[in-house]
Amino acid sequence: MNSRSERLAKYRSMRDFDRTAEPAGGAGPADGNRFVVQRHRASRRHYDVRLEIDGVLVSWAVPKGPTLDPKARRMAIHVEDHPIEYADFEGVIPAGEYGGGDVIVWDRGTWEPVDTDDPLKAIEDGNLHFDLYGEKLAGRFVLVRPRRDDGKQWFLLHKQDEHAQPGWDAEDHPKSVKSGRTNEEVAADPDAMWHGDRPAARAEESLRRPRREIPKWTGPSGDELEALDSLRSKGTWHVDGQDVALTNLDKVLFPGRDGEDPVTKRDLIRYYATVAPVMLPYLADRPLNTHRFPQGVDKPGFWHKEVPSHAPDWIRRWHNESADPDDVKYYIVPDSVATMAWLANYGALELHAWTSRIEDVTRPTWALFDIDPGTDTSFDDVLVLARLHRTALEHLGLEGRPKVTGQRGVQVWVPIEPRYTYAETRAFVQTVSKTIGRAVPEMVSWAWNKDERRGRARLDYTQNVINKTLVAPYSVRPRPGAPVSVPLEWDELDDPDLEPDRWTVRTLPERLAKAGDPFAPLLTLEQKLPKL
Repeated sequence: MNSRSERLAKYRSMRDFDRTAEPAGGAGPADGNRFVVQRHRASRRHYDVRLEIDGVLVSWAVPKGPTLDPKARRMAIHVEDHPIEYADFEGVIPAGEYGGGDVIVWDRGTWEPVDTDDPLKAIEDGNLHFDLYGEKLAGRFVLVRPRRDDGKQWFLLHKQDEHAQPGWDAEDHPKSVKSGRTNEEVAADPDAMWHGDRPAARAEESLRRPRREIPKWTGPSGDELEALDSLRSKGTWHVDGQDVALTNLDKVLFPGRDGEDPVTKRDLIRYYATVAPVMLPYLADRPLNTHRFPQGVDKPGFWHKEVPSHAPDWIRRWHNESADPDDVKYYIVPDSVATMAWLANYGALELHAWTSRIEDVTRPTWALFDIDPGTDTSFDDVLVLARLHRTALEHLGLEGRPKVTGQRGVQVWVPIEPRYTYAETRAFVQTVSKTIGRAVPEMVSWAWNKDERRGRARLDYTQNVINKTLVAPYSVRPRPGAPVSVPLEWDELDDPDLEPDRWTVRTLPERLAKAGDPFAPLLTLEQKLPKL
């Protein structure tokens, strides 16, 4: 039999204990029969079922969670053994580390093997019957490996006994038996610092690591919106404590789509002011590039970066002291609802913020993956490529989210620590993109020019360069109906009604009210880029 240290070698090799609060495991084995089930929200939610055997926790990951329903069969993936001390772990594993996400002690108690005195031998043989005595789980369970040549995939079953409950679902019982908290509440007060040299009762203490504070903005009030609607073709709108001069409010900027009315400048101002509390976290503290269409999207637009001389004094500016004589010296840094209204009035339809902050513009905080469709690329093809990005990020232990562009494509945004140069970030994205491309060479081309790609998509890693930006979350795009670039949850890629330009300035507020901002959890994540 392998020693306890040997059995934990894989567990320890997968973790950086200078970054994660997970226990490394003490020197002495425990002598008991504890079990624990931990609800773990990592790249995908799952439940970790752990049985104490010979001084370690033998562990299975159960995606749908254990159940008391005797007719249900739950897939269970046999994973590495964990140290006994892990039975008490509740907290947050940092993003970028293996298993990054929040963990709660969902259930715990004791267990007993059935019809065997050697549970390790039963596991080796692929069939373990056992009884659980927990706060949520009780009765007889079976872990069975359907194929001997596959050591990882098992099934977890509950027998028909007095504890069986048809239809019983772990998701209906979301709270920790240790703290009474949900995963969401643990994530909000995230870090559990583990002290392995203390008694178990004092081993864990709450520690809130310093995190970047995200300012809170308040959108225009009902009275302020009513005042906007009551203005004639021009006037001064008092919003967010500032007087914003507005002009040509009834000018059509976007033709209608699908029989809808055209979108006017007044509509655009209302949209950007209303969405500002959600959008500003992606713009604040960052230089802004704008794509302006002052005469509407039926006329050619142009890029504008320099702050115009007539901009109000209350508009925040950033001086690029390293700019060459012919380069832009002063950029707008959006930081208020009033600034958003002013930009809309200025004809800045598309907003593209730098991926670095003004405190150090040489270090990006986002790694960007851009799926650029070719002429023969269907949206279904784009979704296939996006799902491959999800798989790649899960493999690397990185958190990210997709975003429809509002035109034809999908982007994937990954938050990173502001410690890497643009060159390092670009090299990382390039390596991952090339790896994805090799999996589907019939769908991807690396040619620069579209006419050389033979209709195939390009995975464009070149956006990871200073002052070369992708459209900001919730920015409008210059197309009929004023479609919007919208962040998504990964599972939304499976929505049969999804289209890259599905939401517009008229429909996006309803989505936000129902679904919130899927990128919000990324705003405070600072992930290390794994070595490839």
